[in-house]
Amino acid sequence: MSVTSDSPVHSSSSDDLAAFLDAELDSASDASSDSLPSEEAEDDTEASNHESKSRKFEHLETVEEVEIEEASSSKGECEHPGSFGNMCFVCGQKLEETGVSFRYIHKEMRLNQDEISRLRDSDMGFLQRQRKLYLVLDLDHTLLNSTILRDLKPEEEYLKSHTHSLQDVSGGSLFRMEFMHMMTKLRPFVQSFLKEASEMFVMYIYTMGDRPYARQMAKLLDPKGEYFGDRIISRDDGTVRHQKSLDVVLGQESAVLILDDTENAWPNHKDNLIVTERYHFFASSCRQFDHKYKSLSELKSDESEPDGALATVLKVIKQAHALFFENVDEDISNKDVRLMLKQVRKEILKGCKVVFSRVFPTKAKPEDHPLWKMAEELGATCATEVDASVTHVVAMEMGTEKARWAVREKKFVVHRGWIDAANYLWKKQPEENFSLEQLKKQQGTTEEE
Repeated sequence: MSVTSDSPVHSSSSDDLAAFLDAELDSASDASSDSLPSEEAEDDTEASNHESKSRKFEHLETVEEVEIEEASSSKGECEHPGSFGNMCFVCGQKLEETGVSFRYIHKEMRLNQDEISRLRDSDMGFLQRQRKLYLVLDLDHTLLNSTILRDLKPEEEYLKSHTHSLQDVSGGSLFRMEFMHMMTKLRPFVQSFLKEASEMFVMYIYTMGDRPYARQMAKLLDPKGEYFGDRIISRDDGTVRHQKSLDVVLGQESAVLILDDTENAWPNHKDNLIVTERYHFFASSCRQFDHKYKSLSELKSDESEPDGALATVLKVIKQAHALFFENVDEDISNKDVRLMLKQVRKEILKGCKVVFSRVFPTKAKPEDHPLWKMAEELGATCATEVDASVTHVVAMEMGTEKARWAVREKKFVVHRGWIDAANYLWKKQPEENFSLEQLKKQQGTTEEE
């Protein structure tokens, strides 16, 4: 690959600069190997290092058919669109450290906001030709679940004899990594999910774990490097501590979907976000979130592949993708996948009319309550008074007037968990699983514990 032609900004850079960038990319491949545990680094072959280098600008090469304007000219000063180390990659001038760091692409790479915007705008043409969007994926509790080996409970010791080889991870789902003192379980359906999603999306990993952990998990999920390339973002690469942001993703926000198990990590991008049910395979995961029930490993069980969380999410992103590219010849530069996602959400409780009974504080405005807003976002119609068109009464006890009315009129009476579950599982749930009788049983079990 010619760095001079394929770098973020095409320029008439000198041969010396091209040689500098090539040398830097070679050193980046070496550094990438060194950042992982030595046992894994020894497995890297010369071919994989070359492949890693060729992917350094994979997401930037998507504009190869678009004419890229010269970033500098003989008549004007260089605008310094970005740098490697302290050197502008166009003119070679030494610079102060400015711009956004893209160290997951290259440890010394920075781009200024104008260059980031230009790359994102240019990439929309590639997305239209390929009929692809961007998908940013969380790791822990979303695609997999990990635990420290010393945190395994006695009831989980059997797992140690059920792990798969790290030499060939294809087909495996449970891995023991002694060099990291860790065990990881891949979520059921994850390989099918990634394969199908890759046909519709350019995919990123974005985790709050550190870089060595992120890259090791990527090796388990994507051993051939065909899904993520170097688009692996860790907490070391973010711009805000303890938060995730799309400012380090080289895609227009209007073309990005995010899959995560918590919305708190994405305070500025909630409209892009698909929140999925957490995957608690190990007991330590349940303890982390103060859950009293047994983990899947303790129960010697697991999620269903065809009916589990990832299978449901795959249907959601397929719908959003189909809506975005509904009109084949339409220019997508003015389209917004966030609007498509809202449209998909509105189908979940479409046709339901909900009245709440003693769920909100007495003096509060019902329409301002988060649960009311959530129900409307899911497509339900909310009301304050009952009538023949009401389909569900959401209550916390059977003694209320509205709950008794619902029983007489043979309407559904459910607790608030019915709406919460529809929100997190992205599909309408069976009402019988959220009856007030079920709620009493759950509360009684909790009190006994």
